[in-house]
Amino acid sequence: MTQIAKNDYIQIDKLTLGAFDTNSYIITCRLSGDSVVVDAPAQAAEILKRLKGTNPRYILITHSHMDHLGALSELKSRLRVPVAVHPQDAKNLPSPPEMSLGDGDTVSFGNMELSVLHTPGHTPGSVCFLTGRYLISGDTIFTGGPGKTQSPSALRQIIESITSKIFVLPEDTQIYPGHGNSTILEKEKAEFAVFSSRPRDPGLCGDVVWLSS
Repeated sequence: MTQIAKNDYIQIDKLTLGAFDTNSYIITCRLSGDSVVVDAPAQAAEILKRLKGTNPRYILITHSHMDHLGALSELKSRLRVPVAVHPQDAKNLPSPPEMSLGDGDTVSFGNMELSVLHTPGHTPGSVCFLTGRYLISGDTIFTGGPGKTQSPSALRQIIESITSKIFVLPEDTQIYPGHGNSTILEKEKAEFAVFSSRPRDPGLCGDVVWLSS
């Protein structure tokens, strides 16, 4: 586990789990001890161990690909807290969720609120979670590029999600993605400007990198 943010009000810890090195995040309100888990890739016991000393309130799912859900059933059974996901991704969960997440919704726990950003493209129901200058981005945006897309139309959709929902945030916003290392919004905007200034194949999709695709 890596502690990636901490101040008087919030602590964010990252666990990289499973065969695809998927990131799970534990966000804790330091004033109340309430916490939420974002994504449940694998190794439920490891996530539960890192939750000790906190009061888990929700399991939040950024999107419904299996590399983010492998520990969900066990985690849900052990924690007995609501699972929340966007309705367009709900059908792919191992059991029905207790909460639906929509664009502009807020998830409150302790003295904290997470804002929900609906960012389709990687999946129809992909969401990001924002609190202050911290963005948990799932597989919507990574260091150096967008999440993987299955078609040119999906790439256009994920770029629209990124530019309209994420690039409007303050440039010092820290981005914590579903795989790999964190990044900062200012860097991603600068690299996207290079990408968008160049002509590109109308059939482009898949794993896109801002500076080389």
